[in-house]
Amino acid sequence: MSKSDPIEKALDRLGELRHRDPSPQDIEEIRKFLAHKSNLLVAKAAKLAAQHRRSELTHDLVAAFHRFMANPAQNDKRCAALTGIAEALYEMDYCEPDIYLKGLKHIQMEASFGPPIDAAAALRGISAQALLRTRYKEAMSTIIPLLVDREPPARIGAVRALATNGGNTGALLLRLKVLTGDSEPEVIAECFLGLLNSAAEDSLRFVAEFLDTEDQAISDAAIWALGQSRLPAAFEPLKAHWEKTIARDQRTTILSGIAMLRLEVGIEFLCSIIETENQTTATDALNALAAFKSNSSIREAVAAAVRKRRDKNLQATFAREFRENES
Repeated sequence: MSKSDPIEKALDRLGELRHRDPSPQDIEEIRKFLAHKSNLLVAKAAKLAAQHRRSELTHDLVAAFHRFMANPAQNDKRCAALTGIAEALYEMDYCEPDIYLKGLKHIQMEASFGPPIDAAAALRGISAQALLRTRYKEAMSTIIPLLVDREPPARIGAVRALATNGGNTGALLLRLKVLTGDSEPEVIAECFLGLLNSAAEDSLRFVAEFLDTEDQAISDAAIWALGQSRLPAAFEPLKAHWEKTIARDQRTTILSGIAMLRLEVGIEFLCSIIETENQTTATDALNALAAFKSNSSIREAVAAAVRKRRDKNLQATFAREFRENES
């Protein structure tokens, strides 16, 4: 699009509106954008409506959804508007199921450089999350088939729905999904994280059991989920797994998982590695902590461990990885 393109100008205008509380005149402007024929413009306007939680625009979002759903293949390439509207309505706690039921059923095959792609997979995923938050009686049974949808974004949406609003039944379904497997490790990782977020006490041991699986991708997924959980009880299984693991790549992943916990006991463990282990392992522990170099207490702890080690190479690595102007 050229500088004089009206769509580009409108997108720039929406960008300006992001950075201030919209006035009544701004709200009317966003309303006009939601009625536009450009799917990209409507998607951005929907995101803005959700950002400012302007409930008075709910009717306009619903109307725009139905308008694009009338002929999505022609009017909504990449399913941008429909997905953006559904996301906005979900974030704004819109609880009428009709929109989400339509989104759950939508498939939109589009040409690509390879085989045709389904542009509506993310829409199905967000619709699953939203539907389970409504009072629709058949919500759970309606979204369960999405767990075996052929597109990973749709399956991930179903997993997030069950984790967030599925209660005990949702947690059991996530366990079943893990046990039956998935072609995409990312889906299993989302199951692990959902279980730890929704039923931590009951799920930690279940997730930790997959640390020892022969499938490296699933083991890594369990490591990352335990790290992201930030649960104090996740430290011991990660530490035990590191102590019995030989392969450096997986040991490095475990160290990153421990760092992600951001627990005092984990930081102390990683700093002890910096002080006492061989240079390669010490460097791996330092690099794991470098992701959190903006945290002053972590930075100081690592600096103290490096000084105690008195290793010029490690000091140089610390200076490079913990540079303040990059934090």
